[in-house]
Amino acid sequence: MEYGEFNSINTSLVEYERTTKRVPTMKSLGSDKQENKVSKSNSTENCDQIATVEEKIDFSNVKIEPLFEETVDFDTFSKSDFRAVKVKECVAVPKSKKLLQFTLDDGTGVDRTILSGIHAYYEPEELVGKTLIAITNLPPRAMMGIESCGMLLSAVNNLKDSEDEELHLIMVDNHIPAGAKLY
Repeated sequence: MEYGEFNSINTSLVEYERTTKRVPTMKSLGSDKQENKVSKSNSTENCDQIATVEEKIDFSNVKIEPLFEETVDFDTFSKSDFRAVKVKECVAVPKSKKLLQFTLDDGTGVDRTILSGIHAYYEPEELVGKTLIAITNLPPRAMMGIESCGMLLSAVNNLKDSEDEELHLIMVDNHIPAGAKLY
């Protein structure tokens, strides 16, 4: 092929690119290799998306406690160490109706044990793998002969015209790594 022929082919390609509408696409490196994995997991992801459809919740019958009137200064607040923790294991404490024993990853590389009296609201197996929020710098406290090193945060409310209490552990996005500090 001579230079003139090559140049005319090049010109034709430039003209073709100019007149052809191109749609930008984003492909990760190695996407061809992962294509089969993606097609298999699409059905699972679609099921997850269907299961996470937001439902309307009626809060009109919820009674909220009044806010504290006493204020704390920022230095006092900042002494509490709030961390994201991942639930590695959760079991009911023997001989206790209320307590669950959590084995948590707090990002330090050493498992943390926290006991929480929430068995009336949660079964242990449904909490494994969740990302929760804990206060990690409370002094250890023994309960039922087991040392608890922290406290899990929950939201609590009563229903109007009822003594029944609702409790919901504060769960956050599983993309938040264990040990992430909250401010």
